[in-house]
Amino acid sequence: MSSAPPPSASAIVGNARWLAQALDANAGTMRLVDMNTDDYRAASFLDDRMFDSDRSSVDVPEGEVARAVAGGREDVRWIFHIGHVGSTLIARLLGELPKVLSVREPRLLRDLLSISPERRAALAATVRTLYSRTFADDQVALVKATSFVSEIAAELLQPAGCALLLTATPRNYIASILAGENSSMELEALAPTRIALMARRAGHLPAPRHLADLAAIGWACGATALEGLTETRTDATLHWCDFDRLLADKGPQLTAIADALAIPADPVAVAALATSPLLKRYSKAVEYHYSSALRAELIADATRQLGGEIEAAVAMLGEVATGSPLLARALERHEEA
Repeated sequence: MSSAPPPSASAIVGNARWLAQALDANAGTMRLVDMNTDDYRAASFLDDRMFDSDRSSVDVPEGEVARAVAGGREDVRWIFHIGHVGSTLIARLLGELPKVLSVREPRLLRDLLSISPERRAALAATVRTLYSRTFADDQVALVKATSFVSEIAAELLQPAGCALLLTATPRNYIASILAGENSSMELEALAPTRIALMARRAGHLPAPRHLADLAAIGWACGATALEGLTETRTDATLHWCDFDRLLADKGPQLTAIADALAIPADPVAVAALATSPLLKRYSKAVEYHYSSALRAELIADATRQLGGEIEAAVAMLGEVATGSPLLARALERHEEA
């Protein structure tokens, strides 16, 4: 990471060149990173992993940034999700459309979780305007947040805004997590936070018996956050999508997403995304092969090996749902699907 001269106010507001990448709440500064269209297209994550290669950045007082962008457009489209359900893939696919700037997991959205709700409220319009910037007036920005940013989605979403809410069934989610090479480390690292959150939302939570229970609790955290968004933001256009249903019916599902998000694109171009080579690559590292068939195979293998634990974990969710209306609705949503 290298230092760059501070950008002028016109440079900040003019387009998406200066990505708002991070917030230092203690210093009261935002880190702006110099980006071009190819940088956005290539990056799977815009957290600190982006500095694995040299990039120019500058820290600017948040007040200066807020004044620079005040009154700017607030038409960012959002992807909120439960994690491990193809959000990066969908953000990449839609980012292939010429009038879409896809912005994937900027760290700043995670930084907002560590500040007070009052301070987030004061920053909300600035954040939305920052992420609405594009490189052309006829482009729109599509921001894919990190999964746990769904906890503050209602605060981020602009009035009458639109968002994709991306999920999977509890069984498929749990099986896909258990099939992952690093699943145990991730589940155990996130367990304390997730358990505490669901205990607050449900009033009770049985002690986890195995990794399947921890995966189920992860699903519950994400799913209830999204259900909460639908409860508090009735003014917004919120489009639900089950990732495995999308993989089974790519063209119509992608078209429905583009329509819900008011993506400016030729319907033929959207339908063509269903045959994109990106669907055969691992979206977080496109140099690796990964496909819907491989995902289905991994889920099937995990189900064969751990089916008993998966079913026990799903039953546990049903028990916890008796004390959590949000979780009960999340489970009912997938039963209806």
